[in-house]
Amino acid sequence: MSSVELYDATLRDGMQGEGMSLTAQEKIRVAHALDELGVRYIEAGFPASNPKDAELFALLEHEELHTAEIVAFGMTRRRGRTAAGDEGLRTLAACFAPVCTLVGKTWGLHLEKVVRVSREENLAMIAESVAFLVARGKRVIYDAEHFFDGFRDDPGYALDCLGAAAQAGAERVVGCDTNGSSLPDQVTEAVSAAVAALGPERVGVHCHNDLELGVANTLAAVAAGATHVQGTMNGIGERTGNANLVSIIGALQLGMGLNVLAPERLQRLTLTAHYVDELLNRPPDARQPFVGRNAFAHKGGLHIAGVRAEPRTFEIADPGLVGNRRELLVSELAGRSTVVEKATAAGLQLDDDAAARVIERVKALEHAGYQFEAADASFELLLRKEAGDYEPLFRLESWRTIVEQRATGDAGGPGRVECEATIKIWIHPPGAQESVRLVQTAEGNGPVNALDAALRAAIGTIHPHLNEIELVNYKVRILDEAHGTSATTRVLLDSSDGTRTWGTIGVAENVIAASWQALVESLEYAEQPARVPT
Repeated sequence: MSSVELYDATLRDGMQGEGMSLTAQEKIRVAHALDELGVRYIEAGFPASNPKDAELFALLEHEELHTAEIVAFGMTRRRGRTAAGDEGLRTLAACFAPVCTLVGKTWGLHLEKVVRVSREENLAMIAESVAFLVARGKRVIYDAEHFFDGFRDDPGYALDCLGAAAQAGAERVVGCDTNGSSLPDQVTEAVSAAVAALGPERVGVHCHNDLELGVANTLAAVAAGATHVQGTMNGIGERTGNANLVSIIGALQLGMGLNVLAPERLQRLTLTAHYVDELLNRPPDARQPFVGRNAFAHKGGLHIAGVRAEPRTFEIADPGLVGNRRELLVSELAGRSTVVEKATAAGLQLDDDAAARVIERVKALEHAGYQFEAADASFELLLRKEAGDYEPLFRLESWRTIVEQRATGDAGGPGRVECEATIKIWIHPPGAQESVRLVQTAEGNGPVNALDAALRAAIGTIHPHLNEIELVNYKVRILDEAHGTSATTRVLLDSSDGTRTWGTIGVAENVIAASWQALVESLEYAEQPARVPT
């Protein structure tokens, strides 16, 4: 085997996960991203199951894709009906999609308790449904639901279900681990039997992740001869999710050496995975293999030294192959060379003494509760201070916040909380001889929001471009919970100018003070000189 074809079920199976929802237009954007990645099949859903899917198929019919084919999804005919008399099959036949995936039953338990048909009738339902669509010019993929459960219960009948679909004209028959209950050795046994009976070019696999083995089971199936794999982007899906197609792609190509995507398309893997997450309004998983921010991040000094000497010692592949990058994290575990490398990347020059001071400063700050792995901008500001290349955005005179809640509000409920912040700062306008004093008051839905509004309103009069900086994430963590409400608080902010995103940190016993630190540094970082490595 030299290649495996990729089948993405994000737009249908993935949307069954809790909280997963995309508009029809957003699904079109996902389809184009998958097409650019090089996926062979994109399962778009059942054309007439709901208004959104109907809208999606109407839009997809006029979209131009270059590598992918749109797949319409449906079920085998219902019991007691002919294939021609089944409304769902007629809808699939009339759909523009050239490929149809039919799901049918395999497991005796399901037949007896849910569908309530005989095994013979189930085989007829499979064969007649596939034949009906093939006769109408459709290429058919058959998904054998609960195949692995069925194989453990009755191997002969499970294989008969695959055989019925293949003999009726299905070009792929796919064993589904619908419950996600199988182990890799069980998948190997069942897929090996299917490949022996039907040939590897006909056999595929579709796994779920209930035992956190979705990817492992998919790889086991490929090793046993399957040439077609199904999954979803970032593993989204019902219950604990589907097999993660992103990890499957990386493991097949970089781990097993199979030809899955052209190199230039594989480089889009990180971009595509993050793009789908962003459309779903959820942060990309930093720990996700291959594409996560931490997938190639190194913190321990020994690891960093090893990667510098030979990346293969602590990396499974060159991160650039999947469009990711190596990160050398700064912490109390980092060495001097890590600090120097970070400084160089920021266009700064640090001698050995300055680098040593940075390390000692980082150790002291981390002991106090700071953590710079997710606060790259705060760390760069620290570097600039040691390098003598730091100019504060302003000089603080004072800030204060007022939070007031009245006893009652409308309809006798709690009164509205009102927040107000006032800041007094000294700032040096460009080209001016002296600093000017600015006093600004603003309201917000909370004290931090009010402080942010006041600070931007003040600074915006001198540096209007900073008004374009947006706060995109705000995280608060209590560091010493045993101290209750007097505990030290760590605040992490992510800010963006629409092109870059950076993180800043603040630590204090007062959550508003910690937030103020992070807010100020987020704007100071944006005002630093262009970062051109020296």
